[in-house]
Amino acid sequence: MGSWASGVVNGGISFWYADDGLPAVREPLAGDASADVVIVGGGYTGLWTAYYLKKAAPFLRITVLEQRFCGYGASGRNGGWLYNGIAGRDRYATVHGHEAAVRLQRAMNETVDEVVRVTEAEGIEADIHKGGVLEVARTPAQLARLKDFHAHELVYGEKDRELYGARETAVRIRIAGAVGSTWTPHGARVHPVKLVKGLAAAVEALGVVIHESTPVTEIRPRHAVTPYGTVRASYVLRCTEGFTASLKGQKRTWLPMNSSMIATEPLSAQQWEAVGWDGRETLGDMAHAYMYAQRTADGRIALGGRGVPYRFGSRTDHDGRTQEETVEALREILVDFFPALAGVRIEHAWSGVLGVPRDWCATVTLDRSTGLGWAGGYVGSGVATTNLAGRTLRDLVQLDSGQGGRTELTDLPWVGHKVRKWEPEPLRWLGVQGMYATYRAADRREAVRHSAGSSRLARVADRVAGRH
Repeated sequence: MGSWASGVVNGGISFWYADDGLPAVREPLAGDASADVVIVGGGYTGLWTAYYLKKAAPFLRITVLEQRFCGYGASGRNGGWLYNGIAGRDRYATVHGHEAAVRLQRAMNETVDEVVRVTEAEGIEADIHKGGVLEVARTPAQLARLKDFHAHELVYGEKDRELYGARETAVRIRIAGAVGSTWTPHGARVHPVKLVKGLAAAVEALGVVIHESTPVTEIRPRHAVTPYGTVRASYVLRCTEGFTASLKGQKRTWLPMNSSMIATEPLSAQQWEAVGWDGRETLGDMAHAYMYAQRTADGRIALGGRGVPYRFGSRTDHDGRTQEETVEALREILVDFFPALAGVRIEHAWSGVLGVPRDWCATVTLDRSTGLGWAGGYVGSGVATTNLAGRTLRDLVQLDSGQGGRTELTDLPWVGHKVRKWEPEPLRWLGVQGMYATYRAADRREAVRHSAGSSRLARVADRVAGRH
């Protein structure tokens, strides 16, 4: 580790909380209670669901139960990519047909604008800037994948997507070695914590009851069990994403995949001149072990990627604490992309978990026989997808309770999707560790050769992952 590491705040949940402050914690559940709908999890999914349900049916008694405080998990630690990606679209096209997947993609495109609309309507200042999403290629193999990706997105109806060469890419952001990029307008930068705090306040103002410091240990039909009492409700909706494995009987449902981030000090005007990035696009790349980044509202770069991807036994981290070698690896990516920032100070590092189903497909479900529902498995694309999930859960509850009929959202192909569980340990740990080691090896191999073909190692890792 170099001297650059001195002074780095490691953990503390995330830079976003260091920037905006920790919230005042709401009261825990005081004993047994009842509601019409109980939502387990106070992140984006749970809060959006509560928001739209209460808006549609103000008479509903809705209770949200959160184990720490709203936004403690991925909702308060993510990279702030509000964009139109959704996990599992290609598989849904295979199972349900191309047009069904096009409808799903169209709904995601519209979701970006829906989130912007609600923040404006509710007076939530979340540093949103709709600069789109730029994904870059820096090797011949990455460029070939990027062109395939671009063409693939056009097939799903994204006619406003643009493909750039090296010179056009440099006009947007000056990335060392960039040979091409693809840009979509369906994306925005957001401050994750300002969004989740504002959403929680809006939900509470509507009359939704939120109990924090209230871990749910078991979910069963019409019951959410906590150490402080049990909440009984006609509908129990599980919105726990990367923390799902902590619930009784859910150990192998979704794998808690770890992702890590760093945030720089605010850059000077001269440093920004060297980097460009005037459009404030969210930034990603076409590496197999990919990175993601944003230019923050206060002039920093927040950049993330996979560090230690998975902890044995589906364990989660402690308040975002990140291994030093992961911080170093992310800093190396930053300087590799932007050599002019070699001397920049890293001020914060943190980690969080995202939910990964065995087939890498996001889903929304309501079991009409039990009243149990859930949404998640976003595989890191949850900032916008949670909003679509919340509106879909609203429609499913209204359909089941007779307050509404079928809608465009209830007919989307991700509704009711079933997926097998992950393998037991140690197979789960060995598989994930091997998968990401293979992806990194594939990236290294592609970086030193001049072939447009993707490394065979990546195809091996894809098969292990179950992505194809």
